[in-house]
Amino acid sequence: MKELVEVIAKALVDDPESVVVNEREEKKTTVLEVRVAESDMGKVIGKQGRIAKAIRSVVKAAAAKEDKKVIVDIMD
Repeated sequence: MKELVEVIAKALVDDPESVVVNEREEKKTTVLEVRVAESDMGKVIGKQGRIAKAIRSVVKAAAAKEDKKVIVDIMD
């Protein structure tokens, strides 16, 4: 899942080198924390959060295939 989020985020931003995705486990859930350059934050979130919601939907679908629960947090 981490690699999937990295690929999507790097494709969206102007500075792909600044994209960092941290993965941590909480109970039965995997939490992916996405950090991007401050200037690219709007590109990852999108208008009214539409892009962020789309990223979460794609990851949720991929996680459901593997019978896992994944949460994507976009950190500022």
